[in-house]
Amino acid sequence: MTTIRFTNANVIDTRKGQVLADHEVRIKDGRIIDVSAEPLDGQDEQVVDLKGRYLMPGLVDSHVHVTAITPNFALLETLSPFYVGAKSNELLESMLMRGFTTVRDAGGADYGLAKAIEEDSLIGPRILYCGNALSQTGGHADMRGPGQQTFEGCFCCAGLGRVCDGVSEVRRAARDEIRKGATQIKIMASGGVSSPTDRIDSTQFSLEEIDAIVEEATAANIHTMAHAYTARAINRLIPRGVKTIEHGNLMDEESCRLFLEYDAYLTPTLATYDALAKEGVEAGMAPHLQQKVYDVLDAGGKALEMAYRHGVKMLYGSDLLGSMQRHQLNEFNLRKDVVPADDLLRAATCNAADAYGYTGDFGEIIPGARADLLVLGENPLEDITVMTQPERYLLAIMKFGSFYKTEL
Repeated sequence: MTTIRFTNANVIDTRKGQVLADHEVRIKDGRIIDVSAEPLDGQDEQVVDLKGRYLMPGLVDSHVHVTAITPNFALLETLSPFYVGAKSNELLESMLMRGFTTVRDAGGADYGLAKAIEEDSLIGPRILYCGNALSQTGGHADMRGPGQQTFEGCFCCAGLGRVCDGVSEVRRAARDEIRKGATQIKIMASGGVSSPTDRIDSTQFSLEEIDAIVEEATAANIHTMAHAYTARAINRLIPRGVKTIEHGNLMDEESCRLFLEYDAYLTPTLATYDALAKEGVEAGMAPHLQQKVYDVLDAGGKALEMAYRHGVKMLYGSDLLGSMQRHQLNEFNLRKDVVPADDLLRAATCNAADAYGYTGDFGEIIPGARADLLVLGENPLEDITVMTQPERYLLAIMKFGSFYKTEL
């Protein structure tokens, strides 16, 4: 087992939001084993002098769809899964080259794609996947139009979700995704932009169905994430044990109180609304669906400000689709006028580990954590836009102890 030592590193402590000047960090077998302000004893197979550059944990995007090669989900469900998997490779490699070493897939990815990444058969960030998101009939993952009585594809192929109704069905669906290795369960709990027959302000699934899904996830020691826009949807989810709320554009003050009371997390996804408004139709979304984005576009910024003001813990999420995924780092730009740099870095690193139940495993540079590391030419705590220009400032990318990019 080879060891790597970084010397003369300005280590970014993401949890405290500060720089640990002139530190040394030793890596062995894919994990960090030493972090020291003093020179480390012993010999190492590789020594990398960072010359005062900044060493930070790899980024975590808590809401991606790595198989969403198009924003036209009805079309996606009819495509060959082999084709979708091949095209996903391009999306995944680009994510890693932006500095994302872990992503939480919110519907579409499965065991095979995650395994291929783990084996380096595909190049990309580690994937934490929910498999297929759970949706009621006519819900956010039911892509049938109002005049369509049959489903042309199959829910085991390239779509992002599966339809299930009633307590026994949702329990079976949750158990099936857990059987297939899901690291979290995704609940479509309100209307959405990309679904053809629901309304943004609808709630989805009964309380009994939500309880059954959360119970199954809890039994398997994994968390639940829920797509929800409105306060009406959010406020019925958090007390039932849902750990992360995705989007949350139309939340209210009571929502903020519940986030704090139940130690839940919000994943704003401002980047996708910005991209959909500017180029959604060009990227392949049906025009009548693209118009739904304006129901939540402006509200997203207001929800972000409200959540930050109340001290709600947040995660970094992009939720971009198809060709728009190139805007993944724009979330930093869209939040920076409301959220300071240290909190933005926490959202994209250690907050994610905490929310998923992986505290200490990634998202910070401490002994025992995964050696998922970035080397930056400038300090993002002083200027968060450093994170948005990887071609200029991102000098090295390491995932589990292996370099995937180095310009040192």
